[in-house]
Amino acid sequence: MSATTHRPSTDFDTGVHMTLVERYARMAHAYEPREVDRVLRAFDLVLAGSALAVLSPIVGLAALAIRLSGRGPVLYRGRRVGRGGRVFTMYKFRTLKPDAEQRLAPYYGPELTVRTRNEVSRVGRVLRATKIDELPQLFNVLRGDMSLVGPRPIRPTFFEQLSEEIPAYWQRLVVAPGATGLAQLRLTREMTWAEKLAHDFEYIADRSVRLYFAVLLATAWLIVRLPFSAVQRRARGMSD
Repeated sequence: MSATTHRPSTDFDTGVHMTLVERYARMAHAYEPREVDRVLRAFDLVLAGSALAVLSPIVGLAALAIRLSGRGPVLYRGRRVGRGGRVFTMYKFRTLKPDAEQRLAPYYGPELTVRTRNEVSRVGRVLRATKIDELPQLFNVLRGDMSLVGPRPIRPTFFEQLSEEIPAYWQRLVVAPGATGLAQLRLTREMTWAEKLAHDFEYIADRSVRLYFAVLLATAWLIVRLPFSAVQRRARGMSD
Protein backbone atom coordinates (compact mmCIF):
# COMPACT_ATOMS: atom_id res chain seq x y z
CA MET A 1 0.00 0.00 0.00
CA SER A 2 1.50 3.32 -1.01
CA ALA A 3 1.58 6.37 1.22
CA THR A 4 -1.13 8.93 0.64
CA THR A 5 -0.12 12.40 -0.51
CA HIS A 6 -2.45 14.36 1.75
CA ARG A 7 -1.39 12.68 4.98
CA PRO A 8 0.23 15.13 7.42
CA SER A 9 4.05 14.97 7.14
CA THR A 10 4.62 14.72 10.85
CA ASP A 11 7.36 12.96 12.77
CA PHE A 12 5.28 11.26 15.46
CA ASP A 13 8.11 11.42 17.99
CA THR A 14 8.32 15.20 17.73
CA GLY A 15 4.56 15.79 17.57
CA VAL A 16 4.98 19.04 15.67
CA HIS A 17 1.62 18.90 13.87
CA MET A 18 -1.75 17.30 14.58
CA THR A 19 -1.78 13.82 13.00
CA LEU A 20 -4.64 11.50 12.21
CA VAL A 21 -3.71 9.35 15.20
CA GLU A 22 -3.99 12.37 17.49
CA ARG A 23 -7.30 13.45 16.00
CA TYR A 24 -8.78 9.98 16.26
CA ALA A 25 -7.44 9.67 19.79
CA ARG A 26 -9.77 12.47 20.85
CA MET A 27 -12.69 10.50 19.46
CA ALA A 28 -11.57 7.26 21.12
CA HIS A 29 -11.33 8.93 24.52
CA ALA A 30 -15.05 9.71 24.28
CA TYR A 31 -15.75 6.00 24.72
CA GLU A 32 -15.85 5.19 28.44
CA PRO A 33 -14.31 1.86 29.52
CA ARG A 34 -16.74 -0.89 30.41
CA GLU A 35 -16.76 -2.56 33.80
CA VAL A 36 -15.40 -5.71 32.17
CA ASP A 37 -12.29 -3.78 31.08
CA ARG A 38 -11.20 -3.45 34.72
CA VAL A 39 -11.73 -7.17 35.23
CA LEU A 40 -9.74 -8.02 32.10
CA ARG A 41 -6.95 -5.70 33.24
CA ALA A 42 -6.74 -7.63 36.51
CA PHE A 43 -6.47 -10.89 34.59
CA ASP A 44 -3.76 -9.32 32.41
CA LEU A 45 -1.67 -8.47 35.47
CA VAL A 46 -2.07 -11.88 37.09
CA LEU A 47 -1.54 -13.95 33.95
CA ALA A 48 1.30 -11.88 32.45
CA GLY A 49 3.13 -11.76 35.79
CA SER A 50 2.72 -15.51 36.31
CA ALA A 51 3.82 -16.28 32.76
CA LEU A 52 6.98 -14.20 33.14
CA ALA A 53 7.85 -15.97 36.38
CA VAL A 54 7.33 -19.43 34.90
CA LEU A 55 8.97 -18.68 31.56
CA SER A 56 11.92 -16.67 32.90
CA PRO A 57 14.44 -19.49 32.13
CA ILE A 58 13.26 -19.55 28.50
CA VAL A 59 13.43 -15.75 28.32
CA GLY A 60 17.00 -15.85 29.65
CA LEU A 61 18.11 -18.58 27.22
CA ALA A 62 16.56 -16.74 24.27
CA ALA A 63 18.34 -13.52 25.21
CA LEU A 64 21.65 -15.38 25.56
CA ALA A 65 21.23 -17.11 22.20
CA ILE A 66 20.61 -13.78 20.45
CA ARG A 67 23.61 -12.18 22.18
CA LEU A 68 25.92 -15.05 21.18
CA SER A 69 24.64 -15.10 17.59
CA GLY A 70 26.36 -11.83 16.67
CA ARG A 71 26.13 -8.09 16.87
CA GLY A 72 22.91 -6.18 17.39
CA PRO A 73 20.53 -5.62 20.31
CA VAL A 74 18.72 -8.46 22.06
CA LEU A 75 15.37 -6.70 21.89
CA TYR A 76 13.50 -5.15 19.00
CA ARG A 77 11.81 -1.90 20.01
CA GLY A 78 9.05 -0.66 17.74
CA ARG A 79 6.69 2.31 18.01
CA ARG A 80 3.04 1.25 18.07
CA VAL A 81 -0.35 2.95 18.51
CA GLY A 82 -2.12 2.00 21.73
CA ARG A 83 -5.45 2.72 23.36
CA GLY A 84 -6.70 6.25 22.85
CA GLY A 85 -3.95 6.97 20.31
CA ARG A 86 -1.08 6.84 22.81
CA VAL A 87 2.10 5.73 21.06
CA PHE A 88 4.27 3.30 23.03
CA THR A 89 7.36 1.16 22.53
CA MET A 90 6.58 -2.51 21.93
CA TYR A 91 9.22 -5.12 22.79
CA LYS A 92 10.07 -8.35 21.00
CA PHE A 93 13.16 -10.52 20.83
CA ARG A 94 15.19 -9.50 17.79
CA THR A 95 14.74 -12.13 15.09
CA LEU A 96 16.08 -10.20 12.09
CA LYS A 97 19.59 -9.56 10.87
CA PRO A 98 21.29 -6.33 12.04
CA ASP A 99 19.84 -3.16 10.47
CA ALA A 100 16.96 -5.11 8.89
CA GLU A 101 14.42 -2.70 10.39
CA GLN A 102 15.83 0.16 8.32
CA ARG A 103 15.66 -1.90 5.14
CA LEU A 104 12.09 -3.03 5.84
CA ALA A 105 10.76 0.30 7.13
CA PRO A 106 9.03 1.41 3.87
CA TYR A 107 6.98 -1.79 3.57
CA TYR A 108 4.02 -3.49 5.25
CA GLY A 109 1.31 -5.98 4.43
CA PRO A 110 2.10 -8.90 2.08
CA GLU A 111 5.22 -7.21 0.67
CA LEU A 112 6.64 -6.77 4.17
CA THR A 113 5.94 -10.43 4.95
CA VAL A 114 7.85 -11.60 1.86
CA ARG A 115 10.82 -9.31 2.44
CA THR A 116 10.99 -10.16 6.14
CA ARG A 117 11.51 -13.85 5.41
CA ASN A 118 14.84 -13.04 3.78
CA GLU A 119 15.96 -11.00 6.81
CA VAL A 120 15.32 -13.58 9.54
CA SER A 121 18.42 -14.84 11.35
CA ARG A 122 19.03 -18.50 12.25
CA VAL A 123 18.21 -17.95 15.91
CA GLY A 124 15.29 -15.76 14.88
CA ARG A 125 13.84 -18.57 12.80
CA VAL A 126 13.60 -20.77 15.89
CA LEU A 127 12.21 -17.97 18.05
CA ARG A 128 9.54 -17.15 15.47
CA ALA A 129 8.58 -20.78 14.92
CA THR A 130 7.98 -21.26 18.65
CA LYS A 131 6.55 -17.73 19.25
CA ILE A 132 9.21 -17.16 21.91
CA ASP A 133 10.06 -13.88 20.18
CA GLU A 134 6.73 -12.49 21.44
CA LEU A 135 7.42 -13.09 25.14
CA PRO A 136 8.87 -9.61 25.88
CA GLN A 137 5.41 -8.21 25.12
CA LEU A 138 4.43 -9.55 28.53
CA PHE A 139 6.34 -6.56 29.93
CA ASN A 140 4.16 -4.28 27.76
CA VAL A 141 1.10 -5.96 29.27
CA LEU A 142 2.34 -5.37 32.81
CA ARG A 143 3.07 -1.72 32.00
CA GLY A 144 -0.46 -1.25 30.67
CA ASP A 145 0.61 -0.59 27.07
CA MET A 146 -1.12 -3.76 25.90
CA SER A 147 -3.58 -6.43 26.94
CA LEU A 148 -3.10 -10.15 26.44
CA VAL A 149 -6.10 -10.07 24.06
CA GLY A 150 -7.08 -7.34 21.63
CA PRO A 151 -6.33 -5.96 18.16
CA ARG A 152 -2.67 -6.32 17.26
CA PRO A 153 -0.75 -3.03 17.65
CA ILE A 154 0.24 -1.24 14.46
CA ARG A 155 2.90 1.33 13.53
CA PRO A 156 1.78 4.98 13.65
CA THR A 157 2.50 5.64 9.95
CA PHE A 158 0.54 2.60 8.82
CA PHE A 159 -2.27 3.42 11.23
CA GLU A 160 -2.65 6.82 9.57
CA GLN A 161 -2.70 5.28 6.09
CA LEU A 162 -5.26 2.65 7.03
CA SER A 163 -7.44 5.23 8.79
CA GLU A 164 -7.59 7.22 5.56
CA GLU A 165 -8.49 4.17 3.48
CA ILE A 166 -10.82 2.56 6.06
CA PRO A 167 -12.70 5.38 7.88
CA ALA A 168 -13.76 3.15 10.81
CA TYR A 169 -10.21 1.99 11.50
CA TRP A 170 -9.73 4.49 14.33
CA GLN A 171 -12.23 2.55 16.44
CA ARG A 172 -9.48 0.05 17.25
CA LEU A 173 -8.24 2.72 19.67
CA VAL A 174 -11.19 2.09 22.00
CA VAL A 175 -9.35 -0.85 23.66
CA ALA A 176 -5.72 -1.67 24.35
CA PRO A 177 -3.93 -3.62 21.62
CA GLY A 178 -3.32 -7.29 22.36
CA ALA A 179 -0.56 -9.86 22.23
CA THR A 180 -3.12 -12.06 20.47
CA GLY A 181 -6.64 -11.59 19.15
CA LEU A 182 -9.51 -12.95 17.10
CA ALA A 183 -8.07 -11.60 13.85
CA GLN A 184 -4.77 -13.42 14.47
CA LEU A 185 -6.53 -16.71 15.16
CA ARG A 186 -8.58 -16.42 11.98
CA LEU A 187 -5.89 -14.84 9.82
CA THR A 188 -5.41 -16.05 6.25
CA ARG A 189 -3.07 -14.75 3.57
CA GLU A 190 -6.02 -13.67 1.45
CA MET A 191 -7.63 -11.62 4.24
CA THR A 192 -7.79 -7.88 3.57
CA TRP A 193 -7.20 -5.17 6.18
CA ALA A 194 -10.94 -4.45 6.23
CA GLU A 195 -11.68 -8.14 6.92
CA LYS A 196 -9.13 -8.20 9.73
CA LEU A 197 -10.78 -5.11 11.15
CA ALA A 198 -14.16 -6.86 11.21
CA HIS A 199 -12.71 -9.55 13.50
CA ASP A 200 -11.16 -6.88 15.73
CA PHE A 201 -14.53 -5.13 15.95
CA GLU A 202 -16.16 -8.42 16.91
CA TYR A 203 -13.86 -8.68 19.92
CA ILE A 204 -14.24 -5.01 20.85
CA ALA A 205 -18.05 -5.24 20.73
CA ASP A 206 -18.37 -8.63 22.46
CA ARG A 207 -15.39 -8.52 24.81
CA SER A 208 -16.03 -10.46 27.98
CA VAL A 209 -14.18 -12.71 30.41
CA ARG A 210 -15.44 -15.74 28.51
CA LEU A 211 -14.25 -14.48 25.11
CA TYR A 212 -10.94 -13.30 26.61
CA PHE A 213 -10.14 -16.79 27.90
CA ALA A 214 -11.47 -18.46 24.76
CA VAL A 215 -8.95 -16.48 22.67
CA LEU A 216 -6.11 -17.25 25.10
CA LEU A 217 -6.89 -20.97 25.13
CA ALA A 218 -7.15 -21.08 21.32
CA THR A 219 -3.82 -19.26 21.06
CA ALA A 220 -2.15 -21.66 23.52
CA TRP A 221 -3.46 -24.65 21.57
CA LEU A 222 -2.19 -23.12 18.33
CA ILE A 223 1.30 -22.68 19.83
CA VAL A 224 1.34 -26.26 21.16
CA ARG A 225 0.42 -27.54 17.69
CA LEU A 226 3.14 -25.55 15.91
CA PRO A 227 5.91 -28.23 16.04
CA PHE A 228 3.51 -30.93 14.83
CA SER A 229 2.22 -28.70 12.03
CA ALA A 230 5.80 -28.05 10.89
CA VAL A 231 6.51 -31.80 10.77
CA GLN A 232 3.33 -32.40 8.76
CA ARG A 233 4.22 -29.65 6.25
CA ARG A 234 7.71 -31.09 5.84
CA ALA A 235 6.30 -34.58 5.29
CA ARG A 236 3.85 -33.30 2.66
CA GLY A 237 6.69 -31.47 0.90
CA MET A 238 8.78 -34.64 0.74
CA SER A 239 5.88 -36.64 -0.69
CA ASP A 240 5.09 -34.12 -3.47
